[in-house]
Amino acid sequence: MANTPVSVPDLGGIDEVEVIEICVKPGDNIEQEEALIVLESDKATMEVPAPFSGKVTSIKVSVGDKVSTGTQVAEMDQINSEEVANEANELQAPAQIEEVEEQSTVTQTDTNEDTEIDIIVPDLGGIESVEVIELSVTEGDSFSVEDGLLVLESDKATMEVPAPSDGILISFSVKVGDKVSEGDRVGKMKSSASTPASSVQIPIAEKSVQAPKEHPPKTLTSEPMVSSGKVHAGPAVRKLARELGVDLAQVSASGPRSRIQKQDLHDFVKQKVNASVGTVGVKGSDEDFSKYGTITQQPLNKIKQVTARNMVASWSTIPQVTQFDEADITDLEHYRKTKMPSLLEDGVKVSPLAFITKACVKALQVFPEFNSSLGPNADELILKQYYNIGIAVETPDGLLVPVIKQADSKGVVGLAKESSELAKKARDKKLPLDAMSGASFTISSLGGIGGTAFTPIVNAPQVAILGVSKASYKPVWNGEAFEPRLMLPLSLSYDHRVIDGAQAARFTRYICDILSETRHMLL
Repeated sequence: MANTPVSVPDLGGIDEVEVIEICVKPGDNIEQEEALIVLESDKATMEVPAPFSGKVTSIKVSVGDKVSTGTQVAEMDQINSEEVANEANELQAPAQIEEVEEQSTVTQTDTNEDTEIDIIVPDLGGIESVEVIELSVTEGDSFSVEDGLLVLESDKATMEVPAPSDGILISFSVKVGDKVSEGDRVGKMKSSASTPASSVQIPIAEKSVQAPKEHPPKTLTSEPMVSSGKVHAGPAVRKLARELGVDLAQVSASGPRSRIQKQDLHDFVKQKVNASVGTVGVKGSDEDFSKYGTITQQPLNKIKQVTARNMVASWSTIPQVTQFDEADITDLEHYRKTKMPSLLEDGVKVSPLAFITKACVKALQVFPEFNSSLGPNADELILKQYYNIGIAVETPDGLLVPVIKQADSKGVVGLAKESSELAKKARDKKLPLDAMSGASFTISSLGGIGGTAFTPIVNAPQVAILGVSKASYKPVWNGEAFEPRLMLPLSLSYDHRVIDGAQAARFTRYICDILSETRHMLL
């Protein structure tokens, strides 16, 4: 088959990304799943893999080009079936190939009997590998379609792997703590006879050879590395290397298929820097507290560990200052509680946070420096023409920040609905991975808990974050007498490299002025 087009896969809701690396050239022979090009959005990178083993005949894009889902990026010639068979014979023992043939027969046969099918890790939205943190069912358990079978966790989110049909669990081939990737087989189930297997099973014919089921998921994609002088690393590792200024060709790889992992990068950097300087990290205490009394130890989940590292890095690299102010929301709250309910659909509630979000968008439009990021060398300012607002949400596993995209196009009611939906998904561990990327400004509200003020930490690469505390009544002088007014404390932390104190004061005062007049708050 000649000149088969290769296109950009589903980008998970992202409209456009940039080509940042061309990994091959015309004439190269590459293996299935080997990277052709690397794409990057404002928060993530991903590889476009070869759909089959073959020869690259042409590259249709250049570094710096913008592409979208479905954009053709290359053409390839597929290796003929005889070559594929020879490769399969070299990579797998005959017993393993026979097992795959048996599975293919089961997959392609649509009978009225219960059918054994594989449980497959779904699309991870560009994340290379995730950790198994929970097995939700046990051998012999019955479940319905869409019930959660196991829970996976990345650095920023958790997700369930749902049942593709009604059925019974036969076995898992992974355990808690294992690392898995998109497409990995993690178990077997018996599908209900009412649901044809062909409608729920991913065709095994897509991969001519698979490892035996008793192997852990790490071995499912392992194969001999052909010596070609190429660097093998995932998108996240490549991005980290660029940020650290590390040449990946100099880094020793410890991962499967001689793949460079993040820890390899960290080890490389540690070897290069002066030991007395060290690196930014989360440092705890090594003191033996048990000598003072009874203690217990509780491990931090991955979300809290990553949050800690990010906050330490942000605090260590960004000169941060916090500006405090108070907004008079007396009239706003009166309008929200007495007049607004009659304008809303049944069941729709609008909290003060929706009004605050709307006010922030208006302020960002007037003060564009607050909706920006510093360039790579900190010598230019990148002004963003979009208004994506991150809303910090407390969950049982830690703090997550889902993002309301294009907040400038939504009214107060629309902002209230979307923020409520995102918060519920975050707490239920059903938040899509791309729902936490692309924020240009963040709001952290503690108004429902209490407190008079706090100093939120800027969420890099953003340059500002607004903290909201609990409103309270205070006596305010109106020119003739003191009267009770409901005052809302605001705390704006900002990157002092980009924003000076006068700008911060004007920005927070502008938000206060908007919140004090309900005429600014259009539905």
